[in-house]
Amino acid sequence: MESWYLLYCKRGQLIRAKEHLERQDVNCISPMIALEKIVRGKRTTLSEPLFPNYMFVEFDPEAIHTTTISATRGVSHFVRFGSLPATVPAEVICALQNEAPTLLFDPETPQIGDEVVITDGTFEGLRAIFAEPDGEARSMLLLNLLNKQVARSIDNRLFRKA
Repeated sequence: MESWYLLYCKRGQLIRAKEHLERQDVNCISPMIALEKIVRGKRTTLSEPLFPNYMFVEFDPEAIHTTTISATRGVSHFVRFGSLPATVPAEVICALQNEAPTLLFDPETPQIGDEVVITDGTFEGLRAIFAEPDGEARSMLLLNLLNKQVARSIDNRLFRKA
């Protein structure tokens, strides 16, 4: 009887493991999310796994043995409780499949109104308020200079969230 199980995959080999398991007629699910973060100074939206290195698989242990699954390229091991692989209720899988991916933000990526510290350049060491993104690689910051709010466009690599 087919059931859902949870696999732990080797670091960075989730896609490889999924390809090899699907060739063995194993149903695989790895829910993805859209994550906005700053990469190399540019604000980008990336698609990342909701559960990094984990994959849900559906198969019949009578037809495909668990050691065959564990020996698949990219797979590390089953998540177990005791000596048996843990089963995942079908309702959980259904909820994960039906949930629309939402846009999340990296905690280190400043949002409007966040306080930031300028780490390099003319204004090094000053605190500012993140106003808005200004293109891909720059952002508008509100600086308090001589008791006056001044807006300046600064490279994303020159400040960090306070």
